Amino acid sequence: MKSQRHLKTSLLSAALIAAGIGFTGAVQATETLRFAHVYETSEPFHRWAEWAAGEIEERTEGRYRISVHPASSLGNEQDINEALGLGTVDIIYTGAQFAGRYYGPMGIAGAPYMFRDFDHWQAYAESNLFQEIAEGFQDATGNVPIALNYYGERHVTSNEPINVPEDMQRLRIRVPGAPLYMMFPRAAGANPTPIAFDETYLALQQGVVDAQENPLPAIRAMAFHEVQDVINLTGHVTDSLITIVSGTRWNQLSEEDQEIFREVLQEAAQNNTADILQAEAELAAWFEEQGNTINEVDREPFRDVTVPYHLGDDADWDEETYDRLQALGQ
Repeated sequence: MKSQRHLKTSLLSAALIAAGIGFTGAVQATETLRFAHVYETSEPFHRWAEWAAGEIEERTEGRYRISVHPASSLGNEQDINEALGLGTVDIIYTGAQFAGRYYGPMGIAGAPYMFRDFDHWQAYAESNLFQEIAEGFQDATGNVPIALNYYGERHVTSNEPINVPEDMQRLRIRVPGAPLYMMFPRAAGANPTPIAFDETYLALQQGVVDAQENPLPAIRAMAFHEVQDVINLTGHVTDSLITIVSGTRWNQLSEEDQEIFREVLQEAAQNNTADILQAEAELAAWFEEQGNTINEVDREPFRDVTVPYHLGDDADWDEETYDRLQALGQ
């Protein structure tokens, strides 16, 4: 009897081993994660999200598969931020201004004329200050900011040239639905109107708003140049997207896998940044070929009316943080 039980045990062990199962439990199954964003499939952000998905699957030996959901297919920017908190999406790109709704200092990178130029932005992206703010965001929300992606300089499109702040008086300008996006239009005397990104083309076409503001690559991707004649190079925000991982998911990863996610998503952010810089360098000429007017404006008058708002009522950061950011790269 004893030898029969021993034989059955040996046979069971062999069967489990053949099936890839040990007595400690089943081999870890592949988990599918969701990466959500609001950008078109033609934009670098989607391409590098897809690349990151493939890299993470390969480097984790198939433990994690990531499905990328572009173009607001899982909701607008507010929706995906809420879904991240609920754990129903695992990774998002979001604007610094939207992240600032959940932890005020994170929004500083999205304030108008906060950065002198791209080099100043880059110094912030690589700084201890950004790391400290990211840790504060994680403490406040549980979610984990991984990297800053350069989104580009935001410019105003319109059907009439805008050369000085007075040209924006009472202009109905579409902005994303986060308070910091309203700082520049209000400083210039315009009427900011929050409208979802994927609804903006129709709003411009139907005259619901007179203008909108976005970087050149986004203007092309969303074809705003088809319904607006003039691109005014106000450069009022040197803008960022933040790659954020849900804290629910992050805490389930091993330290090894956390490092893989961090390395891949940071590399994707660097590639996004390089692609956007290249696109910005080429697109002004492309828009002119399409028949649009590229209006080079003196930015100083716009900066002058906006900077006083940096430490005003809409600022969710303290003066020390502001001063540290301004000192970077000098």
